[in-house]
Amino acid sequence: MTILLTAYFVIAGMLLASFFNVVGLRIPEGQSIVYPGSACPQCKKRLTWKELIPVFSYLIQGGKCKNCEKVISPVYPIIEVSGGILFGLAYTYVGLSVELLVALVFISLLLIISVTDIAYMLIPDKILLFFLMIILPLRILEPLTPWWDALLGAAVGFTLLLLIAIVSKGGMGGGDIKLYAVIGLVLGVKLTLLSFFIATFIGTAAGLVAIYVRKKSRKDPVPFGPSIAAGAVIAYFWGQELISVYSGLFF
Repeated sequence: MTILLTAYFVIAGMLLASFFNVVGLRIPEGQSIVYPGSACPQCKKRLTWKELIPVFSYLIQGGKCKNCEKVISPVYPIIEVSGGILFGLAYTYVGLSVELLVALVFISLLLIISVTDIAYMLIPDKILLFFLMIILPLRILEPLTPWWDALLGAAVGFTLLLLIAIVSKGGMGGGDIKLYAVIGLVLGVKLTLLSFFIATFIGTAAGLVAIYVRKKSRKDPVPFGPSIAAGAVIAYFWGQELISVYSGLFF
């Protein structure tokens, strides 16, 4: 039964992540997420159901549009695979509970903002507000211990990023600041701080790699949203273990 449920969440995660790609690309443009149907961004040809199977369509088509043969961004399958893996992990780690709903909604938010930040260097307020209205009551139903840790985590996350934005004179976007308030609500204080440390490490490494392969210069902005998402996911699933290991090594 556990294997079947895990498979179910993996498949559901991939299917939903395919939709999250659409949401992340259309919401910043003020477009409907329902109509029109998905189409090739290059030739605008409407995609058939055979071209919309998460990951597999991309692989079967060799990463190209069947009509115009333009290269399809690898972001699409990466988000789909990530959705499947993370939804499966959420069920495995949390089980069937209210916390599972928190985890799935949280993962969904992180996937969508990764798409918007990669595509537009933007984390829209309407996406953050939508997910905040879902996460807040869920966190009330399934509180952290102590219960006020979620509220303090939201305050700490928001304040930390705001201070960095002020000190760096705009080095941190407003979307990142607000996103960390939502992250703090889910993770609490300690894991929020840990997630930021991990996100900073990942973001720095990604920036250095981009410079090394000459896709970016030192002055070019790099989307921080995917790094935040990665740091938040790692902190959510393995944060307590990482803190325990760190404490055991140095204290």
